[in-house]
Amino acid sequence: MHPNRSRLVVFKSNKNIEAQIVNDFEGTTIVSASSYEKDLKAQIKKASTKTDVSKLVGETIANKALKQKIKSVVFDRNGYSYHGRVKAFADAARKAGLEF
Repeated sequence: MHPNRSRLVVFKSNKNIEAQIVNDFEGTTIVSASSYEKDLKAQIKKASTKTDVSKLVGETIANKALKQKIKSVVFDRNGYSYHGRVKAFADAARKAGLEF
C-alpha cells in the first residue's frame, strides 16, 4: 500500500461492473462508479457488449476522480485476470486521465 495514493478497486459480475476509489488509511470510499448508475443508463443501452460497458464505467470513474483532484491511484484487480473487461476498464480509466 502506497501512503500517498488511493486504491482503485474493480468488481465484476456476470452482467455488471463496479469500481470505487478507496482511502485505506481512513477507511472511506472517495468516489465510485458502476453500471447500475441511473446517469449512465442511456449510454449503457447503446453499448453493444459488456466490454463497452466496462470502458464507459472506466471513463466515468476517472472523470469523477479528476473532479476530486485525484490523479494517481493503485489499481486493485481484486483477483481478476488482467484481460477482457478488466483490461478495457483500466485502459479507459488511463485514457481519461488516471495514472496507475
